[in-house]
Amino acid sequence: MSMDRPYIQTISVDRILHRTFPEDTPNDQLVWHRDRADRWITIVESNGWQLQLENELPIILEAGTIHYIQKDRFHRVIKGNGPLKVSIKEK
Repeated sequence: MSMDRPYIQTISVDRILHRTFPEDTPNDQLVWHRDRADRWITIVESNGWQLQLENELPIILEAGTIHYIQKDRFHRVIKGNGPLKVSIKEK
């Protein structure tokens, strides 16, 4: 985990981002932010982690679900138990 990012990331040959947010990720690193591209987020592993989009209530992230986040839309993840593992495909 780097000092400026709360996750560990690898990129597959098909340009899919694979991110793991460790169980010990500090809450203050899970900040509101915007992405530079549209993204489809596939939840690989989650136990109580949540996604909150601006002006919406948080939703529980469940393994196997896919969430679309539009470019420049503010959002954040809220810590659960254990790690959060996601795969991200950008437009």
